[in-house]
Amino acid sequence: MILQFISRESSLILAVTPANMDLANSDALKLAKEVDPQGLRTIGVITKLDLMDEGTDARDVLENKLLPLRRGYIGVVNRSQKDIEGKKDIRAALGAERKFFLSHPAYRHMADRMGTPHLQKTLNQQLTNHIRESLPTLRSKLQSQLLSLEKEVEEYKNFRPDDPTRKTKALLQMVQQFGVDFEKRIEGSGDQVDTLELSGGARINRIFHERFPFELVKMEFDEKDLRREISYAIKNIHGVRTGLFTPDMAFEAIVKKQIVKLKEPSLKCVDLVVSELATVIKKCAEKLSSYPRLREETERIVTTYIREREGRTKDQILLLIDIEQSYINTNHEDFIGFANAQQRSTQLNKKRAIPNQVIRRGWLTINNISLMKGGSKEYWFVLTAESLSWYKDEEEKEKKYMLPLDNLKIRDVEKGFMSNKHVFAIFNTEQRNVYKDLRQIELACDSQEDVDSWKASFLRAGVYPEKDQAENEDGVQENTFSMDPQLERQVETIRNLVDSYVAIINKSIRDLMPKTIMHLMINNTKAFIHHELLAYLYSSADQTSLMEESADQAQRRDDMLRMYHALKEALNIIGDISTSTVSTPVPPPVDDTWLQSTSSHRSHLGLLGFHLASLLEYPAEDPRLRPAGPPLSAQPSHPCSTRLQGHFLWGSFCTLSAGALLVWAPLQPLALQSPCQAQAP
Repeated sequence: MILQFISRESSLILAVTPANMDLANSDALKLAKEVDPQGLRTIGVITKLDLMDEGTDARDVLENKLLPLRRGYIGVVNRSQKDIEGKKDIRAALGAERKFFLSHPAYRHMADRMGTPHLQKTLNQQLTNHIRESLPTLRSKLQSQLLSLEKEVEEYKNFRPDDPTRKTKALLQMVQQFGVDFEKRIEGSGDQVDTLELSGGARINRIFHERFPFELVKMEFDEKDLRREISYAIKNIHGVRTGLFTPDMAFEAIVKKQIVKLKEPSLKCVDLVVSELATVIKKCAEKLSSYPRLREETERIVTTYIREREGRTKDQILLLIDIEQSYINTNHEDFIGFANAQQRSTQLNKKRAIPNQVIRRGWLTINNISLMKGGSKEYWFVLTAESLSWYKDEEEKEKKYMLPLDNLKIRDVEKGFMSNKHVFAIFNTEQRNVYKDLRQIELACDSQEDVDSWKASFLRAGVYPEKDQAENEDGVQENTFSMDPQLERQVETIRNLVDSYVAIINKSIRDLMPKTIMHLMINNTKAFIHHELLAYLYSSADQTSLMEESADQAQRRDDMLRMYHALKEALNIIGDISTSTVSTPVPPPVDDTWLQSTSSHRSHLGLLGFHLASLLEYPAEDPRLRPAGPPLSAQPSHPCSTRLQGHFLWGSFCTLSAGALLVWAPLQPLALQSPCQAQAP
């Protein structure tokens, strides 16, 4: 506990040590050295000089020759236990102390610098000097804190909690600010930019342009099942007859089935956006935490409205998909048509991306390289439409490897037990090694969002995710490889037509989904907050209950006002303190290498913290902050004692080794009592 006080730079330390023990092992001096290595604040006090063995003395210590301190040592002789029990008079005790120093051959030449009266005088002077040195720093600190509170306290100076005008004004301002914050988080803003993660509108944008396209593309790649369905459709349309021409009804049946599959990822996209909007609402409502009921009602009303708009948005999206399904427009300008289907049969299976187009760059960790070959290592990856290359660093000068994208697919990999990385893998569908002796490359990212983003980039390059095709494999094999050449050509033609038309539908849905969600959900929510939220709040509860402050906010306001007035009062007190007290400079540094850096048993006995009160921790309303007397002065009020008075000081004096009492007087005039005035502990 004593470290809490002596660690403060505004305190003076009295290191009290009995003369009949080894000074080099003094716990008091060791503890003081830890918090005051330069010795600027430490004063040594030697007690029990009259109990030293015959023929020994502490002269070298008191003359500051042995184990020197910058502020030196002062010797005192306190009452013995026998004197205390015999109720020896204070004057007699001081006289006996004085006689001891004058009669002892080792101390008589320094008797005027020994004893309790000299200790009182020295402490008075050094404490006064220390206070004067600390005041400028303290004043500067108080002024800076006062300025920092000025703006925030301004609105509280004339604060009346029950003023209806104030409540109405505060409610309007908070609702307006809530709307502004919501719009900034959705539309983006230059102030208070989050540099650690995506939030608000940025996350919704990612859903629109990365997550949703990824979900769409994942539907297209069950090639074996698609060809089987086309084959069944053709055979069922021909019936018992052998068809000579490719039936367009098979094309329409397959296309409509593919269009229906768009409903699931589209509705999932809406759910993701709703989840992000709910997060934005909670973050915007944090500024309303001073009024719990207002925050709760605001979140409830806006969230309910978003859920209502969610239903309408989903209905509209399902309607768009039903519209696409209701009429198959084979005259679309981007549709290849039956005439070109066979010519495009081989070309459409190839990548449609521009050769050498760089799709993405970034850092990835190759996670499955053995320790014998160097272990996991981070590389700079460059993904193009035709290859995946990795380099030593982003300068792209030292290429480590280039992997063609032909026959590559992506699969998910479970995160390792001891790893915090998120992993996905690239493998060859023809069971060939992808890199050196590895059948697959495991690539690791720091977050799942980075994994999803890289997967979306690979999709753009034509590298698709793996899909489980184990089920119904036996039947598939029979029906897939038993087709005659004519049926094979018809399946291939319809497959190309379906691929062309589904690409048109996907392009349309990818364009309409963000627009629909923005119009029916996000923009409507912004308009609701700006124009209708206030009316809903008034109808849900009365203004008094909505604007009822939380206990924490009321306490915070009271504490702030109390602190503000305490700082002003403290500055006034400091301005009134007389700085005309005569001071003496601190003694020059001395050699203190004798103090050992480590200490074994730390005893708090014999150590006294004598310190300046910290104004910043006590409010001005505390009655203990009232001035306790005139400016600092030494007023002899008794032949045997001297009283040091100050405006905001408290202190104590003790010599535990000789039986004096530790007197604690918070924020009262500081009284240094002689040993003969103190009672036995």
